[in-house]
Parts: sequence; structure tokens; C-alpha cells
Amino acid sequence: MHAPPTPPFPTHASPTPASPRGGLRRLLRAAAVPALAALLVTALPGPQAGAASTLTNTGFESGTTGWSAYSPTGQDAASFAEAGGRTGSSRLTHWSSSAYKVETFQYLTGLPNGDHTVSAWVRSSGGQHAAYLALRNCGSAEQRTDLPTTRQAEWIRVVTSVRVTGGQCTVSINSDARAGNWINVDDVSFTQGSTSLPVKGVDVSTLKKSEDFGGTYRSADGTTGDGLAILSSAGANYARLKVWVNPADGYNNKARVLQMAQRAKARGMKLLIDFHYSDTWADPGAQAKPAAWSSYSYSRLRTAVHDHTYDVLNALKAQGTTADMVQIGNEINGGMLWPEGSTSNWTQLGGLLRSGVSATKAVSSSTRVALHLAKGGDHASARSWFDNAVAQGVEFDVVALSFYGYWDGPLSGLQTNLDNLASRYGKPVLVVETAYAFRLDSKDDHENIIDRTDELIPGYPASPAGQEAWLRDVMNVVEAVPNGRGLGVVYWEPTWTAVTGNGWDPTDPSSGNGWENQALFDYDNRLLPAAKWFSHR
Repeated sequence: MHAPPTPPFPTHASPTPASPRGGLRRLLRAAAVPALAALLVTALPGPQAGAASTLTNTGFESGTTGWSAYSPTGQDAASFAEAGGRTGSSRLTHWSSSAYKVETFQYLTGLPNGDHTVSAWVRSSGGQHAAYLALRNCGSAEQRTDLPTTRQAEWIRVVTSVRVTGGQCTVSINSDARAGNWINVDDVSFTQGSTSLPVKGVDVSTLKKSEDFGGTYRSADGTTGDGLAILSSAGANYARLKVWVNPADGYNNKARVLQMAQRAKARGMKLLIDFHYSDTWADPGAQAKPAAWSSYSYSRLRTAVHDHTYDVLNALKAQGTTADMVQIGNEINGGMLWPEGSTSNWTQLGGLLRSGVSATKAVSSSTRVALHLAKGGDHASARSWFDNAVAQGVEFDVVALSFYGYWDGPLSGLQTNLDNLASRYGKPVLVVETAYAFRLDSKDDHENIIDRTDELIPGYPASPAGQEAWLRDVMNVVEAVPNGRGLGVVYWEPTWTAVTGNGWDPTDPSSGNGWENQALFDYDNRLLPAAKWFSHR
């Protein structure tokens, strides 16, 4: 048996030349690890080390066989403990130089009935037919969480929950892998309680315009239908709608938002209203004031924010579609309503944010207020921003982040940011925007935002399967936020397919769409497989 690669793993980048010292280290390890692994596999063999009511050897310090409490099944030699744990000295590895299937499991008995959760820190080369953490034989349906593809030495925590009904359960780590694929697992825990994602949302802000210009949508089986209804039937339970003040094309204004809100609530969906406080796109690079507010003093801008927010939300409430969550600004890393509301003047930005919060709570005290930043993998910037908001007395209920891996870095960065923000501010965290490409070519004449292989995330190809894996793994990371503070995930613009007239620029009817290859409907307008994950949490 050959040893798997030692971090940093060369699976996602070209290997760098080894130093003589590093080469010696690898030679010594190549000689030692196979012998150690063989000893672990052959010593004290047996199908099972005996059941207990508590998960033991959670860091694999005692190996994976014999008295370790773990048992391998399948191609046993592909499951072994080796040096290089996330904590402690050891980790579990699944690896073989040829294709393999193996399971490493621990059987627990004497458990109290009720919800239980397994958590583990993992990393994976990707490329397997399947690699997952599972809870099975627990008296209810098996539950599993797939292991995300990771970059070199990054560890990611994943969780899955199950209801124990017969006092027993098996904690199971599984690989169905190609030659050379590997996983590492460390620091496993099994505790009472459950995890879930209350928010499984879709931003459908461009849907009405698409329909008006002839856009159509089909379910996975090819049946033509209402795009929102198709997503709702797939499991999406939140509709996110952006609000512009006076857009040139007449969409995403108050009247259109009211119409879409009725459709969402009729489907039993909850409503997330995203105030841009602009006539057009507001994001980290653009926070232009509405034309009607362009000459306002700072004091009058505060009044305008309050009155506009109150007006839209009160109208929603009056028609029986009260907003469940509201964003005061969109991707406001640099502030909003520039220049008055720039982060270069936090006193003024704080006042504008407080005006929006006050109006929201005046309409409905139960509506949750979210503050939304882009660059969800940048913890230092997010922490600084929210510290300033707290210092200005801005009250909020939810930390909301955009996270696009091709811009914002690895999943481990998102996890670090979510975990720390949730803990620091005691608030639930929400990935309010994410998406991924299912192909690279464009359906219209407008260049796609992501259209080259070098823009993709390693391990996630531009394919239906790659898009599905991305949404699944972002959901995994959010669900794993400690203390149940992972609120959920919203997929951005899944219905923004290529429809002439429904382009990106509200002032230019001929503008194209650079997003159709990241929608959740393919170029034949059929629902893509990624949507199934809305019903899996």
C-alpha cells in the first residue's frame, strides 16, 4: 500500500519543486506509513470493536481497527489512520492507488431516543463517485452529508442529523472512489440535537420582466409552468425581491414588488425584501442615490430612507403579504447613498441604517432586519464593518453575506467568517446570494460574467453536476455553523434566463444578460438538478 499525499496536496495546483529536506521527509514517510497502515489493518482484526453509547477515538489517535472502536468494511486497506491530524497527531484517511469502496464506521447503542447530530472536520480531493458522512441504522431514514472538495490543506466542518428511535445508530464515513482519490477526517463528534436550514431561498427579482418578454420555464420532467411555482415545488421556501426607487424600465419598483409578493405568499413562501436605495444596481462598487434624492441634504436623506422603506413595507402588509425579512441596503461594504452614506463617515451611515431599521420595525416588529455585505470570505473586513455598525447603535437581527467562490475564495473562508460573526454578534447568519455556472458558453450575444475555465473553482466544473455540488456544499457549510445559527442560503437569480428585452441595464432595452449560465434553468428552460437541494434540508 502506498501513502496518500501529504499536505499541501497537489490535487488542485501544479506541484512546486521539493526541497531536499522535503524530499527526505517524503521518502521516510513513504517507507514508514505503509508499514504502520498495514499494522493497523492487521492487528486485532474483527468485524467490529464492540458497541458503546458514546463515540470514542474521535481523533483517530488509536487507529481505525482492533480496540479503536472503528471498523472498516469493503476494501479495508483503503481505510487507515496516519499522521497529520487537524488536531492531535492522527487523522482518518481513505486512499488507494486503484479504484476502491470503503466504509469506516462506529456502532453506538444505549442512546436516548430523539435527534442526534454528527459533526466532523473533513477535506477531500474530490473526483469520487461518492464521499460522505452518514448516520444509518438509527430507526429512521439514513441521513448523509457529502464531503466538499477542498483546496490543499483546508479543513471544513460538516454535519448531519438524524432521529434515533431504537436506541442505536451507526456513524459512518464512506468513499466510493477512483484511483488516487482521497479524504481525510478528524475530530468527529456525536451529540444530541439537530441541525437544519430554515431559509432555502431564491432571488426572483427578474422573473416578472422575463415572463413579460416571453420567458418560459419547465420543470425537471419538461412540463411548462410558472417559474416561481416550479422552484417552490422543488423546496424553495423564501422569495427575495429587490426594490429600486424609480427604475427606468418600471420593474423592481413598489408596484411590481407588490405583485410578486402576492405570488410568493400564495405559494406559501416567505418574503425577503432587498432595498437598494437606488434607481439601479447597488453593490460594493456602486451606491448611487435615486435621481429624485440627488439634491437632498443628509437630514433629508434620512427621512427619505425611512419614508420609502415604510411606504413599501406598509403596502405589503396592507395587502396581506407582510415581509418576513428586510435588507437595509444591498452589499453595503462601502456604505450606501454615496457620498453622504459612505463608510468614510460612519456617523452618517449609521444614521441612514437606523432610519431603515426604524421604519421596518414600525410596520412589523416581527420582521427580521438583515445587514448585507459582499465578499463573504473576508472575515477581517466583515468584522470591522459590523463592529462599526454596532458602535453606531444599528440594531439588526441577521448577518447576511454574498458568497461567490470564484470571487470570494474557498469554502473554508466562508466557514470562518460565518462561525466568527455568528459567535461575535450572537446573530444567525445567512448566505443571501450565491450561484454557480452549469456551462460556460452564452445563449445570447452578451458575454457571460463567468465564461472561462480559469475562473472556475477547482473541483467544481461548469456543468449541471458542478453547479449542484456547489450549492450543496455552500448549504453544508451554513448548516454547520455552531449553535444552530446557520440560517440558510438564497440562490441569486435562478430564473434570469436569456430573454431578449430582459437584460442587465434598466435604461437600455437592448442590453443582454450575462447570467443565464448560472440560472437554475438550462438553455432549454428545464429545471437543473441543483434545485433538488432545496428539499434536502
